[in-house]
Amino acid sequence: MSVFELFWLFLVLSWIVPVWQRWQLIQARRAIIRRLQRERGSRIITLIHRQESMSVLGLLSRRFIDIEDSEQVLRAIRNTPKDVPIDVILHTPGGLVLASEQIARALKKHPARTAVFIPHYAMSGGTMIALAADELWMDEHAVVGPIDPQLGSYPAASILKVVEEKNKDKIDDRTLIMADMARKAMRQVEETVYDLVRDKFPEEKAREIARTLTEGRWTHDYPISCEQLNELGVPVKCDLPPSIYQLMELYPQPPGRRPSVTYSPLPIREAGRE
Repeated sequence: MSVFELFWLFLVLSWIVPVWQRWQLIQARRAIIRRLQRERGSRIITLIHRQESMSVLGLLSRRFIDIEDSEQVLRAIRNTPKDVPIDVILHTPGGLVLASEQIARALKKHPARTAVFIPHYAMSGGTMIALAADELWMDEHAVVGPIDPQLGSYPAASILKVVEEKNKDKIDDRTLIMADMARKAMRQVEETVYDLVRDKFPEEKAREIARTLTEGRWTHDYPISCEQLNELGVPVKCDLPPSIYQLMELYPQPPGRRPSVTYSPLPIREAGRE
């Protein structure tokens, strides 16, 4: 075989092998999802954002909740019979407020039972979706995050704080305009969160939860554990079905990335020995 033929063989294999591996991965995911659906008697919807290798060249793309996600999730909810429960497996850094709100409201309006499972984290817009469900399940070490709106690279609450503490005569027009937008954004997001939880709690408690999560009390990436949510008054089950962990193992980071964590399996102890 000539060098030229070997070169073309290499190119063909470089295309076929990743496609085959991707197909196997998708089939394994579907098998676990089908098993979960049988166990739970529900429709399983996954919203999992990881950095995965794409295309033959192995280009990377970071994912977050966008309009395409909301279109697909809304389609799945719309096509689910009204008497069939919905379970959402959620793993996301957040994303667009519009897309997150659309998913949350659609999930809330589904007549049958709804549940959200968080194996690792669901920040910002992911927290909004989690609050819309009838049930919230989290790994004991999983976290959600504040839902305070961000304007560009700045928290809305911080923009308002600058305007409050600084003489307005020394503030430029652009900052004043951003402050006006920040005030509106915070009010809108708080009202959205309140609307999602108001039928689960008394009026005062629903307002408190909405205000706490949207007022900018913490930084936007502050991790809120399941224990903290329970203390806040949001009921959370700090436990997950084993199948969800098995599913998450099928959403790996790019294979070309050097692993930073390794561990060996625990030895099996012989009976009668410590």
